[in-house]
Formats: sequence, C-alpha cells, structure tokens
Amino acid sequence: MTAVYDTPVVLDRRDGPYGEVVLRRHGALLQIIANGCFLMDTSDGRSERLLVDAARAALDGHPAPGLLLGGLGVGFSLAHAAADPRWGRITVVEREPAVIDWHRDGPLAEVSADALGDPRTSVVEADLVTYVNETSDTFDALCLDIDNGPGWTVTEDNGSLYAPAGLAACARVLRPGGVLAVWSAEPSPEFEGSLRNAGFRQVRTEEVPVARGVPDAVHLGVRPG
Repeated sequence: MTAVYDTPVVLDRRDGPYGEVVLRRHGALLQIIANGCFLMDTSDGRSERLLVDAARAALDGHPAPGLLLGGLGVGFSLAHAAADPRWGRITVVEREPAVIDWHRDGPLAEVSADALGDPRTSVVEADLVTYVNETSDTFDALCLDIDNGPGWTVTEDNGSLYAPAGLAACARVLRPGGVLAVWSAEPSPEFEGSLRNAGFRQVRTEEVPVARGVPDAVHLGVRPG
C-alpha cells in the first residue's frame, strides 16, 4: 500500500521587507516559511510557552511585570502570556507586516485573537534589532523568538543581536533585575558564555525534548541590579 501524505497548501505568499514570507496549511497545521526556510508551525508550542513561563519565574515576584516579545510567530508565546493575569503590559515587536495581518485578519487569529484583544497587548511593526537600540521604553522581561537560534538566524542582520553590542542593547531595555530569555532550536553552550560575558547573571538553559533530534532550548540571563 502506498502511503498518502498531505500536500502543503499555500494560503498567502508575500514579498516582505526582508524577503519572501509564506503561510501554509499542512493538514491541521499552519506553517510560516521565510525565504524558503521553515520557521515554525502550530504543531506543539511547548517551548514557546516555556519561553514566557521561565522568564516570569526568573523575575522573582516583580509586580505586574512588563513583557517585550520579540517576534509574533504563530502566536503561542503571546497567547500564553496574555492568558496569565500576572503580566502587566505586553508589547510585541514584529517586523513582517504579513505576519501581523495573518494574526489580525487571517488564519492565525485562531491562536491569537483573544490575546490581541487584551487591553494589555500592543503590537509594534518594527525590526527588533532597531527597536532595542532606539526605544526609550524599558521592560521587566524580554523574550526573543525571531530566529531558529543564536547560530541559525533568519536573516544575516539578526546575528548582531546575539553579539556583544546586541546583548548590551537587550540589557539596556531591561530594568534592573530584568530577564532576557532566548528561544533556540538547540542548546548553545557558546551562547551561554556570550550572556555571561555581556554581564548577565544566573545564566542557565532549559530544554524541551522533541520527537526527533536535539531538544529545543530557552537560554536565560538576568540583568544585575
């Protein structure tokens, strides 16, 4: 008997400011593809939720902490944060207009509609690298999920975010005692070292096992103060 596999169906394809972005449906899953590189889908979300929960736990009792989410993605991190009444304001920075549209008026609204309607939530259309260098706002937690990891970036410019100057910019938008949490498709001892060298304390990595291959990881560091 010949196996039958679902064929991905393209729901939208656009030329964005950083190249082509595609939203596909593959069976029950929604998938985001950027410049031919698979970014994420709606299959699981455990590590995206861990990204938010680990940052919240590391804050050690900050009242109504402000959260900056780098990347909207398929919306798991935002939806999970908005479902937690302990968070204060939630700001999402997303550079792809198409991704924002897919959440506001498209298929990804099934994940994020309640979160986007939450009065604590605001969405900023901007490149995160530019945003952390230019904003005057500060936050208690910064959760980054804009790449497949510090060593596997979606676009070359994103690499600067994980370098010393980029980590200094991330620290600048954090209040004293604030937490930086970075999602990665695999653990990176080298990035742990980069966090320590940038002055972050309590650096650690939490892992989420996956069905095949290396686990997903969330790297955490606390700004002194």
